[in-house]
Amino acid sequence: MALDNPAPLPRTHPSGAEAGPAPDEADMAAVRDYYGTVLASSSDLKTSACCTAIAPPPHIAAALKQVHEEVTGRFYGCGTPIPPALDGLTVLDLGCGTGRDAYVLAQLVGARGQVIGVDMTEEQLAVARRHQGWHTERFGYANTDFRHGYIEDLAAAGVRDASVDLVVSNCVLNLSPDKPRVLSEIFRVLKPGGELYFSDVFADRRLPAALREDPVLLGECLAGALYTEDFRRLLTGLGCPDPRTITTSPITLADPEIDHRIGFAAFTSRTVRAFKLPLEDRCEDYGQIAAYRGTLAEHPHVFELDDHHRFETGRPVPVCGNTADMLAATRYGQHFTVTGDKTTHFGLFPCAPGAAVPATTADSTAACC
Repeated sequence: MALDNPAPLPRTHPSGAEAGPAPDEADMAAVRDYYGTVLASSSDLKTSACCTAIAPPPHIAAALKQVHEEVTGRFYGCGTPIPPALDGLTVLDLGCGTGRDAYVLAQLVGARGQVIGVDMTEEQLAVARRHQGWHTERFGYANTDFRHGYIEDLAAAGVRDASVDLVVSNCVLNLSPDKPRVLSEIFRVLKPGGELYFSDVFADRRLPAALREDPVLLGECLAGALYTEDFRRLLTGLGCPDPRTITTSPITLADPEIDHRIGFAAFTSRTVRAFKLPLEDRCEDYGQIAAYRGTLAEHPHVFELDDHHRFETGRPVPVCGNTADMLAATRYGQHFTVTGDKTTHFGLFPCAPGAAVPATTADSTAACC
């Protein structure tokens, strides 16, 4: 369902409940203008915040070659938020823009899956929609649906409760003036055991609200960057106390004028995952062991859950209760053997950053979350 008018949007939830007010229109107008008219291509960006230089994995690079060049030429992202094990999934791409990630995901979910893209910028959606037929012919099936709407109100874009397996987003959350609403909507639409997997810009401190009045700093994904600890607190308040960082890279502010306006804050681009699971707020030890079966085609030898959980194929690894649930109670369950349950508790799991430790050599330095 495509929505024709950027504002106001319908305020009724698909279940019949009344939706909340539209997000701040001044902020939204500034972002729409920056991405709809100011930026003609990714080369117009003034910082590295909204454009990653990290090479994607080979299977994603191959999928990108099947995406129309006009779509890839107007890409503004800060990572590659595309996890494995996607066949047959329903995926929601927040701030899908011209559809670059959506068309990659469309290939990975296959003919049995579906990709829904939501964006508030009609100029970018026009590009995505213009090439749907081209990609259908290329892939041999049609499984993309691009909708105009606010990510703060996915109900108005027709996304129902518990209807999505995976939510992805590429450098979009920072642009929202109401991040708590976005995150709340994400966990509303995710199915139990579903996953949020996204890349975005984070700050090492809380930024002055006045920075959002600068359209360049806002459009370059800096003014709205979340303080990392506030992000953790937001997710905890939504019942998700254990998000996992997958990758982190510093952001360079090559423009001296932007560097001066932004002050002393330091920024990083991070890829993060979080699951809709009843997890604990600490890593608890139940004596559980996980072993990766090596059954993910793109990861035959190693699966990395996050930046300090690295599972070699066939190698048993002691894990905390949260990690065990992330591996066993989600779509990854078919790719792992998790032994032990939560009948016996051994206290806090000894957590320390670093590679996961094999069960045969586990000691007080074993890694967890």
